Amino acid sequence: MSDIKPVDYESFKKKIPLFKEKSEEFYNKTMNMKDYKSFSGKYGSYAQRGGKKNMLRLRMTAGKVTPDKLHFVADMADKYAIEPIHFTTCQTIQLHNLDLDAVVDIMDKALDHKIVWYGGGGDYPRNVMCSPLSGVEEEYFDVMPYAEASANFLLDFIDKEKMPRKLKVGFSNNQKNEPHATFRDLGFVARPDGKFDVYCAGGLGRDPKLGVLVAEDVDPNEILYYIEAMILMFRAYGNYENRAKARTRYMQDVLGADGLRREFAKYLAQVKESKDLTLTDIEIPNITKKGEGEPLEESFIVHKQKQPGLYALLYHPRGGIVTKETVRALSDAIDGMEDVEVRLKPDEGSYIINLTADEARKILSIIEADAATNEFETSEGCIGATICQVGLRDSQGALKAVLDAVKEAGDIADNALPQIHISGCTSSCAAHQIAPIGFRGNLKVVDKKPVPAFSMFVEGDDIQGNEKLGEEVGIIAEKDLPAFLVKLGRDITKSGLSFEEWTDANPNGLVEEAQEFFL
Repeated sequence: MSDIKPVDYESFKKKIPLFKEKSEEFYNKTMNMKDYKSFSGKYGSYAQRGGKKNMLRLRMTAGKVTPDKLHFVADMADKYAIEPIHFTTCQTIQLHNLDLDAVVDIMDKALDHKIVWYGGGGDYPRNVMCSPLSGVEEEYFDVMPYAEASANFLLDFIDKEKMPRKLKVGFSNNQKNEPHATFRDLGFVARPDGKFDVYCAGGLGRDPKLGVLVAEDVDPNEILYYIEAMILMFRAYGNYENRAKARTRYMQDVLGADGLRREFAKYLAQVKESKDLTLTDIEIPNITKKGEGEPLEESFIVHKQKQPGLYALLYHPRGGIVTKETVRALSDAIDGMEDVEVRLKPDEGSYIINLTADEARKILSIIEADAATNEFETSEGCIGATICQVGLRDSQGALKAVLDAVKEAGDIADNALPQIHISGCTSSCAAHQIAPIGFRGNLKVVDKKPVPAFSMFVEGDDIQGNEKLGEEVGIIAEKDLPAFLVKLGRDITKSGLSFEEWTDANPNGLVEEAQEFFL
């Protein structure tokens, strides 16, 4: 049977004093920002821009937030008046504007609720991602238990040497490919026959690459072999001399696709010969809860689950920023509701799942005031330069400006604009490179004056089988983004077509619409 070990939460508690000691050095100005960033990321915490407050990233394995975990977040948010609280694109929860005492206290208490922060940033295995509705929607099979097992397995590698930077692992249950499993460092993609296909060496950011299919027809109980094989292959071919290229995707440049497949198979065989990592204790949840109450009509927010009479509600707050008041209200509301939990989405949104019709109505009354009601309102932006040390542009501010402008226009159809993605820099934390319309923070010199701006990307696609990296087509001044999107929305609305229909009918339409705004 697998030698995967239970998570040792007490071992993580023993790491907190060193974090506190080094953080005090930083705040006492005996450690510089660069050195502190290199140290603190391993603890899931960074100093924010200006160096006066910290953020803390709480890993929510596979995006699953149990009632107990949500209640903990609500308690901490109340205790420290935390804002903003951010649902991230890696299915974690970030807490911002914390002083050191708050960070240390939250770290310690989080572990009592089985919330790990260690390895949440820096050059370490990150939060394992998963299709958010796994187990409750139409799918090939429920991949959630395998994502959770992988996450526990990877925690043991955080302190190992020669690891890939930011090893990101994703599990997809159907072709929607929401966790981008086909272009992660390592991705497990469900098949109709109950097996996995495995992709590796993909990733967004600088020099983005789609993943390479390295294995097919994989027994789900053998996934840990594939994780360790990937790590061994990186130790052999990873670029340690150049930190900027110490990501798995650069192995494609060294080995090519065929070489990757060959070497992966070699290291997979080595792992299988050396140890037993077969999973034997995986339990697939069986939801037996009965639906009751007057049925709800489906809508953009209300979704029927595959379990009769149960519902999942889409709650996507603007830019993934949720208030402490809403967190508290949600936590109090679901307390005692059988099997109900929150599932974070990879686009800064969430679902509340396993609700009866009456329970769904209660939750709707809490979330409807700030929940997205169409695709454009689910647009995402990274936390941005007002908080992030390395951010170039204020992504959240830009996102707010465009959402407000489109809403105030009042004459743009709900289906005229897509979900847009706004990243503050080249790191692609908002996955701008796979969006139908994406923006990346930039600075353009015009008439010898620097102009805050965003590079525009078009025609990205993350659906399995249609994966495509967006093409960079021009640069738009930050101040002109609202006017551009209002113009685009109005023109598509006038056509009577949806965004998808309009772009199909006008292959170069997005570039033509943006032309007058390009710097």
